Amino acid sequence: MRVMVLVKATEESEKGFVASPETTAMMEAMGRFNEELARAGILIAADGLTPSSQGKRIVFDGPGRTTVDGPFARPRELVAGFWLWEVRDMDEAVAWVKRCPNPMPGPSEVEIRPLYELADLPWEADAGGREIP
Repeated sequence: MRVMVLVKATEESEKGFVASPETTAMMEAMGRFNEELARAGILIAADGLTPSSQGKRIVFDGPGRTTVDGPFARPRELVAGFWLWEVRDMDEAVAWVKRCPNPMPGPSEVEIRPLYELADLPWEADAGGREIP
C-alpha cells in the first residue's frame, strides 16, 4: 500500500527555514530517519516545501481559472513537507511515523493518507489511467 505522509505546516515553518544549531540538529535527525526508511525499502520520495508565501493557488470555477498568490491562511491546514512510502498497511505507516523525529521545533502534526490504487477506482482503467469501455 502506498501512503503519503504529510508534515503539517506551523507558524514557524511559514516563516521559512532559519539556520540555527536546533534546526541543524533537527535536519540531521531527519536525515538519519530517511536513511532508515530507505534501508527498510519503504521510502519512495521525500521533500520539504517552501513557505506558502512563495506559492500560488489556481482556483477553478467551471471554465474559469483564477490565480491566488500566497501566503495562505491557517498554517496548520497547509503542508510543509511530505514522504511517499510503500508499506504493508496503515499500522506499519503509523509505527514509522511514531519513530520519526519531531519535524518542527515545537508542537507539530503528521497526517497519513493512503493513495488510490487503480483497483480502488469504480471503473477499469489502463496503465495510463484512461478508462476502458
